[in-house]
Amino acid sequence: MNIKINSVHFSADKKLEEFIEEKVTKLSQYSDDILGAEVHLTLEKAAGNNFDSKVTKIKLEIPGYDLFAEKKASTFESSTDLVVSALKSQLIKRKEKIK
Repeated sequence: MNIKINSVHFSADKKLEEFIEEKVTKLSQYSDDILGAEVHLTLEKAAGNNFDSKVTKIKLEIPGYDLFAEKKASTFESSTDLVVSALKSQLIKRKEKIK
């Protein structure tokens, strides 16, 4: 699976990229036809708060159509876990529809 990681307005460190690649690669156990994944990491200013939300968006490329999920959390690791969980649910539903 080809995984592209884009960090918007900052540089993601190697440890974060490896964490994301590991999590996204695990999605292949729920579907054999995943061609690739595009991951977008962004920092979002929270209105009225002094902290930034970390947003992870992942688009899975599957023949016929793509799956997409976006989640916010206080860390990129947390938001990545949430997105991967959402995509896992979508893959399971898709597999059940195909049967």
